[in-house]
Amino acid sequence: MAFEELGELLDESIELPIAGRLYTVPAPSAEIGLRTQALIHAAAVAADGGRADEQVLGDAAERDLYRDVLGPAHDEMIADGVKWPTLKHAAITAMVWIAQDKTAAERYWTAAGDPSRLAPNRAARRSNPSGAASSTPSRGSTSGTSTRPVPARGAGKKGRKRH
Repeated sequence: MAFEELGELLDESIELPIAGRLYTVPAPSAEIGLRTQALIHAAAVAADGGRADEQVLGDAAERDLYRDVLGPAHDEMIADGVKWPTLKHAAITAMVWIAQDKTAAERYWTAAGDPSRLAPNRAARRSNPSGAASSTPSRGSTSGTSTRPVPARGAGKKGRKRH
């Protein structure tokens, strides 16, 4: 069995629909991908209260990361007059794609960057379109539990006492 050309196996771009136009964001270079992953890791550490790698964060601040992760789509968006929040959302979506995968990037894009929209809200969990009850018994439920008394401590099988 021979390996197939990797370019044929990987989808090396994402397409972002903005204001009736489709912007294609190509896969970044290995250097940009590695730097993006390091930046996201450093940001996650800082968000969790840890000490972030200041060198990584400093390097990212010195460069135009959004331009790097969006590639030619960045200049196209600028030329088309895309507003800052939209460009920022597109760039962060590309960063999620680079650091994780296309599925995670699609979830981020669809949630408009709002973490609370990534998980179903309480109303959505409560509304059950099938109308069926939950199969999980409530905490106070005795469904599925035995009502037989527990044998006295020290009594073994078939009523024999242990010594």
